[in-house]
Amino acid sequence: MYNSPSSMEASCLELALEGERLCKAGDFKAGAAFFEAAVQVGTEDLKTLSAIYSQLGNAYFYLKEYSKALEYHKHDLTLARTIGDRIGEAKASGNLGNTLKILGQFDEAIVCCQRHLEISQEQGDKVGEARALYNIGNVYHAKGKQLSWSMAQDPGSLPPEVKETLQRASEYYERNLSLVKELGDRAAQGRAYGNLGNTQYLLGNFNEATAFHKERLAIAKEFGDKAAERRAYSNLGNAHIFLGRFDISAEYYKKTLQLSRQLKDQAVEAQACYSLGNTYTLLQDYERAIDYHLKHLLIAQELGDRVGEGRACWSLGNAYVSLGNHDQALRFARKHLEISQEIGDRNGELTARMNVAQLKSALGDEDGDATHHSSSYEAQGARPKRSQRNSMDSLDLLKFPSEKVSRAKINRAPSDEECFFDLLSKFQSSRMDDQRCPLEECQAEAAEAAATSVPALEERISQSSLIASPQTEEFFDLIASSQSRRLDDQRASVGSLPGLRITHNNLGHLRMEGDAQEPGDEFFNMLMKCQSSRIDDQRCAPPDTVPRGPTMPDEDFFSLIQRVQAKRMDEQRVDLASAQEEQQQRRPSSS
Repeated sequence: MYNSPSSMEASCLELALEGERLCKAGDFKAGAAFFEAAVQVGTEDLKTLSAIYSQLGNAYFYLKEYSKALEYHKHDLTLARTIGDRIGEAKASGNLGNTLKILGQFDEAIVCCQRHLEISQEQGDKVGEARALYNIGNVYHAKGKQLSWSMAQDPGSLPPEVKETLQRASEYYERNLSLVKELGDRAAQGRAYGNLGNTQYLLGNFNEATAFHKERLAIAKEFGDKAAERRAYSNLGNAHIFLGRFDISAEYYKKTLQLSRQLKDQAVEAQACYSLGNTYTLLQDYERAIDYHLKHLLIAQELGDRVGEGRACWSLGNAYVSLGNHDQALRFARKHLEISQEIGDRNGELTARMNVAQLKSALGDEDGDATHHSSSYEAQGARPKRSQRNSMDSLDLLKFPSEKVSRAKINRAPSDEECFFDLLSKFQSSRMDDQRCPLEECQAEAAEAAATSVPALEERISQSSLIASPQTEEFFDLIASSQSRRLDDQRASVGSLPGLRITHNNLGHLRMEGDAQEPGDEFFNMLMKCQSSRIDDQRCAPPDTVPRGPTMPDEDFFSLIQRVQAKRMDEQRVDLASAQEEQQQRRPSSS
């Protein structure tokens, strides 16, 4: 059966329009299938094909299929450069930069984002310029965090290389903020304030971070953006921890908790409870700490989060020791041991074994007489019991996990992308804030902020090309067949661009522009080298990965509590043997 060029154009366009509709509805998998089918049909309309490449790349980006996203954004760049579409080249460069950032190829990402910036400035495109500035800041921000992971530094204690990288991120965010203020874009201002708060936090400038997050909070309230408001409260709580204002942190975390309940997000609710439990530990209000840790524990159990359950048990054991209730502390220490063994947390297991041994010794149960204490527990019944408050004076117990353990990070996504470290020793992990890799929890915001916002297909394609075409099962056959189609070996040449049908209508244009764009240019060659890059080889794995569950916040408090309490604990501790000797002397004689 012969299909005329006009009917094929219509088929390609209709498939692409359906793909666009599905992606806008959030069904990126189905949308990508329709776009792939449109590519398979092909088109001679160069702007149509460019729009399809761009949207297909974005769909794969959201599906976390980054190699395919990279592939289609490179096709878009090749085509844009070939036809002399400078704005299209800028957007394709920005898309490539975002994708390369997720893959950890920061230097290449910066080159691409700088290209986006230069062309936008050249074309007088202020919106594009603002997005490019924001994206460059994002790349330096992500690079700074990754460098910090490997160096295990707390906020404010950064090597010069990391500090310089984060300062550059902050400079680009400042430039972005200035421009979006000029443009009157309040939503973009909110994102800039949030990211400035995050970079200043990492740099140890906690007062500045607080000021920026308050601005972010105000704009979130202005837009009724409860999720952004919740993130701002959480970030304000984190910053005040470092300012030593634990009471203020507690109030911010309570607001975080309230909003998480309004948003019906149980995992984030549990995270807020966990943060509150640790904050009240810092305030030495152990009964309140226990209340919040029990709430975290219940949600962790409900969601089947064994990692969160284990951390809750560890925290509860610590709080009960502080209250002198060694019996309850032993129950939770045993449960922590059981869970650590189950999830393969070797360091957690060693810590739990030590804690169990010391608690049994304190209870006079060195020979295992207390085995009647089941390792299971009823969370709601595990209430604090007042007993002699001598635990911190007599026991060197419930050690904090080592720095190495505290920094254990899960690959939540990339996360930014964006998974997952302790607040104070692995603060650089994916965070509950605006700099988080957009693929995890902030896809909508990422789509709004992306450098690649692609106009609707109807805006880029003349209405004259919308020729009616019968809807037949052939379309669905195309979709099915396109899914297995591989484009891994596509060369960066116009003749091999998938979906491009060269005709007398576009041949002259392609030749004219193609001759002017020789592939020897440094930027283009650098991008082509990415073709052979593999995601697994590029991804920078975090050290010592341990599974992290959904109820655990991206920032934990173990190292902070360790640092804040270390001096007090050292002053209070006495030799365990001496303490036991003293207790024995107090016991009545058996005679």
